[in-house]
Amino acid sequence: MAYKPTIGLEIHAELKTQSKMFCSCKNDADEKRPNFNICPVCTAQPGALPAANEEAVKMVIKTGLALNCEIAKNSKFDRKNYFYPDLPKGYQISQYDQPLCMGGFLDISGRKIRITRIHLEEDTGSLVHPDGAEYSLVNLNRAGVPLMELVTEPDIASGKEAREFAEELQAIFKYLEISDADMEKGLMRVEVNISVSDSHKLGTKVEIKNLNSFKVVEKAVDFEIKRQADLLSGGEKIVQETRGWNDKKEITFSQREKEEAHDYRYFPEPDLLAMNFTSDYIEKIKTEIPELPEQKRARFKKEYGMDGDPAEFFVANKDLSEYFEEVVSEFEEWTQEDDNHKKASKLAANYLISDVQGLLAGKEFSAQSGPASGWKITAENFAEFIKMIYKNEISSKVAKMVLLEMFNTGGDPSSIVEENNWGQMSDNGELEKIIKEIISKNPKAVADYHAGKQNSLQFLAGQVMAVTRGTAKPERAQELLKKLLD
Repeated sequence: MAYKPTIGLEIHAELKTQSKMFCSCKNDADEKRPNFNICPVCTAQPGALPAANEEAVKMVIKTGLALNCEIAKNSKFDRKNYFYPDLPKGYQISQYDQPLCMGGFLDISGRKIRITRIHLEEDTGSLVHPDGAEYSLVNLNRAGVPLMELVTEPDIASGKEAREFAEELQAIFKYLEISDADMEKGLMRVEVNISVSDSHKLGTKVEIKNLNSFKVVEKAVDFEIKRQADLLSGGEKIVQETRGWNDKKEITFSQREKEEAHDYRYFPEPDLLAMNFTSDYIEKIKTEIPELPEQKRARFKKEYGMDGDPAEFFVANKDLSEYFEEVVSEFEEWTQEDDNHKKASKLAANYLISDVQGLLAGKEFSAQSGPASGWKITAENFAEFIKMIYKNEISSKVAKMVLLEMFNTGGDPSSIVEENNWGQMSDNGELEKIIKEIISKNPKAVADYHAGKQNSLQFLAGQVMAVTRGTAKPERAQELLKKLLD
């Protein structure tokens, strides 16, 4: 029997504000000292009163505008009551019936995934479980950090679509500069609500909590679809519950039965005033929205003839895409000669996507942080490097050596080529002398060539490139080889 999955996501993102949501403590996800960024407000001392962080409110409104949401003119905060060891107050300041953003959608592979709401709340602290200990420690550095929650409609149909939605949302958060959305650091967390049924009636909802990577989101959804379908096929019922993900076994596991909304006993937060927004206030925030990922895809295709994986790579790597565009802006003068700007741009893209990523060895690219980030090559020097390849002034083999030297020293490519005598060999007499010597030292390869074995020609050409350290033009080397062999 065919079963239909119904999937909705709840996505939390810690906002990149200077201070916490309701106090002036520093918002610093990298702080290693436990209970360092705390005060009477975020640790819930008696008599301490909260004050809302306007910057966090603006960030949520900006996100809503980017995702086609309706922005509430009137909104408020509510108390969400529950007990957990790292929740100092015994309740969380959140939003219930008047969230900042309602409705909206995000296009994923041509399908609109509707957004139910986006609201603002404070994060909890965190627990530390020492190995072998019979106790846990509470770290309240994260308590009170602004936390944005986005809830989708149950429009998602597969693990792949859930992953793509989360990936696109992360990119939007980064483009808006509202959150670093680093899932490994817990700055973005995904929870899945999923049910499976064999009719138009929805099945029993199961929630999978705290998924911390895009691959895990996809795997967890696909596993849960199969698990629920197998249970239904066997005549069993689905239990409404919260489940976790076991990364080693790649399975979901039961954690607890799911609470309903009324268990939280929501009521309006008495210590904070309601929020009222004018149309002018919302319009001003709208003007601050930059180019978003989907707009960048369309522009890269039009301006650089780039789509598919290369375009997706630059959309996902915002800093590197900005560096790429700085490099390409340097091409205008010399590419006008042959009107092949797109070809040179694609060449630059290929080197950034493959060779540069190899040199960075998994480190995040940052041209803005300068030499401290490990990246020393200016956009001007990288553009000159691409020009030398494009104009056949250096071979592809030499290009790799030049790029490595540029990476290590930050030097300009012309000087590096000149100092090491790596320029393309233009003296045919010298090249012919080298080829004759190689022919004389490799009689077997010569005999194989005369016997019709074409691989021997490639071998001899490789020897030429090795002796000349890649400075001979490959086409000229092949031409001379054939001439001298024949």
